[in-house]
Amino acid sequence: MKKFFGCFAVLLFLSNLGNRSLFAQKRQVPLFAKQNLVAWCIVPYDSVKRTPEQRAQMLQELGIKKFAYDWRDQHLPTMAHEIATMRQAGIALKSIWFWVNGSPDQVLDKTNEFILETLKQQNARTELWLSFNEKYFAGLTNEAKLKKAVAAVGYINKRAQAIGCTVMLYNHGDWFGEPENQIKIIKALRTKNLGMVYNFHHAHEQVKNFPNLLKQMKPYVTTININGMRTGGPKILPLGKGDLEEQMLKEVKASGFSGSLGIIGHTENEDVKQVLLGNLEGLKQILQNLGETAALQTY
Repeated sequence: MKKFFGCFAVLLFLSNLGNRSLFAQKRQVPLFAKQNLVAWCIVPYDSVKRTPEQRAQMLQELGIKKFAYDWRDQHLPTMAHEIATMRQAGIALKSIWFWVNGSPDQVLDKTNEFILETLKQQNARTELWLSFNEKYFAGLTNEAKLKKAVAAVGYINKRAQAIGCTVMLYNHGDWFGEPENQIKIIKALRTKNLGMVYNFHHAHEQVKNFPNLLKQMKPYVTTININGMRTGGPKILPLGKGDLEEQMLKEVKASGFSGSLGIIGHTENEDVKQVLLGNLEGLKQILQNLGETAALQTY
């Protein structure tokens, strides 16, 4: 009898473990600690045009341990080398940008297939930050858009699961970029391997509704990419140069969010290292204003 109850307890524990959300893990460091930052948009916007080795060295010098791979077609031939180089440098591959143009006959194109195959070959179990070309949903009613999105995301999610990856819906504007629509897609698919990424710089029109959106997104969002936010723009602004991001970050902390924070290098024709340094300095000032002394000690 004791053996029976012991086995039952183990099965119950495993069952409960499997039912936990992938996004409800306990944080080991403060939310705003440097260890929790993800470098994003640092490949295509770098005026220095660093090699994978130089990029890894830059992140090591900055003390950033997570990397999200944003690419353009010219970068894909070195994608496998980039993954291997970052791995060797001790920098975690948080995600891969997964942009889908799609067609009526085929959701994924040759570029999408190349990325999936490269991840498989490299055994890189990471997140796909998924967004669609707005033309993919052009001319459809909202109901038809949702149906098409559920089918496409469901297919992509199965392909991702087959290579040990997860899919995060990325707000890049238009219908698919609206958090409410992304949540509808996630709820329709009813899978644990699906979440969200939320970008401040693609959400200027949502600032007034941000606390409400944050509450809705919290069960699903794994990364929030932060940016300076100012009434009226511009789209990209260094942290600490806006008048809204400090309050938004305060709300993120108060919400209990336990994911990662993306620090972006999204500017044109600038040395991305200097852009990241500027964002780090701005973030430190915000943290000082918010009294985040524990997080500040990590910088």
